[in-house]
Amino acid sequence: MNVIRPQAAPGRPLAATQGLIDVDIHPRAKSVHNYDPWLSATMRERLATYGMRPRHGFTKGPPYFKSQPLASRLDAWTPEGGTPASDPAFVASQHLDYHGVEIGLLNPLQPSGQGDQNNPFSTAMAHAVNEWQLACWVAEDARLRASIVVPYEDPEASAKEIRRRGGDRRFAQVLLMSRTSHPLGNPKYWPIFEAAQEVGLPIGIHAFGYSGWAMTNGGWPSFYIEEVSEHATSCQSLVASMVLEGVFERFPKLKVVLIECGFGWLPSVAWRLDRHFPSLRHELPHLKRLPSEQIREHIWVSTQPVEEPPRPEQLLDCMGWIGWDRILFASDYPHWDFDDPRYAIPSFIPEAKRAAIYGGNARSVYNFG
Repeated sequence: MNVIRPQAAPGRPLAATQGLIDVDIHPRAKSVHNYDPWLSATMRERLATYGMRPRHGFTKGPPYFKSQPLASRLDAWTPEGGTPASDPAFVASQHLDYHGVEIGLLNPLQPSGQGDQNNPFSTAMAHAVNEWQLACWVAEDARLRASIVVPYEDPEASAKEIRRRGGDRRFAQVLLMSRTSHPLGNPKYWPIFEAAQEVGLPIGIHAFGYSGWAMTNGGWPSFYIEEVSEHATSCQSLVASMVLEGVFERFPKLKVVLIECGFGWLPSVAWRLDRHFPSLRHELPHLKRLPSEQIREHIWVSTQPVEEPPRPEQLLDCMGWIGWDRILFASDYPHWDFDDPRYAIPSFIPEAKRAAIYGGNARSVYNFG
């Protein structure tokens, strides 16, 4: 039958005094040579000679055209024609000031060296990118916080970088990608989780990355829309892996924030794991609690992208199951699918819950004062 419902007006803008926290801003170097001051002569030569070699078979760029150049808003290019999100002053004017962002979390994706085929080079690049964040971004704007970029395919080197940076409160999290060479719960990666728990920082896992494998079980898909949709499935796999491998049993204080993965899938994954757990738990003697209990205790999600089901109550039910205190606002600036904070959270969500999503929840999980 036909059902007629009033159309909700767009959400009202939030003022800066309401403490807007954006957990997904993507700074980009104007040139890879911006990292030179923090690279050894050997690594500078390697970068100039070979460039970066991520773990996939496409040597001249990403496998898909990402809707817009550099996957960015057309108006994010600077007035001088500079690369989107490469100028802190322009980012401040176009995003931080304009939208009243109190705290913005930097998530450098490209070029960062994460997942490079050469682990020593990846380690050197991670160190350089971390120094670059501090010198070129955090020092320029006190509203910004950095993420600890790590060479995640070398967990011991990653743990060393985490411990080196962990006491510096300018860093808010450890940054990983969702596509890795092994399922992320594999004990190979446990040194990363151990170090993060030790220094008391959350692990931020951003959709994307280079695993060395095709992004689907059947190989490389045909279209960019398939890659974007696969962001969610890559995170479904890593959530199952981390829970079932016993990561949260081993590291009970670990916090994981899933960024730009969507979140509508999380309840159903938890239900499926709970459904199988009683009959298959004989192969999981290390697990003492239901998978859903561990997911609810250790995992947070970001809003970008926000699912848009046909009925408002469906979104409310989903967010309620995840936990209203587990959802953080992310803009994804400067990318083409940027979520404007004035309208990203539907107005049918109660005001107190919207305020928590826009700032309070991030303040809690990241311990922002």
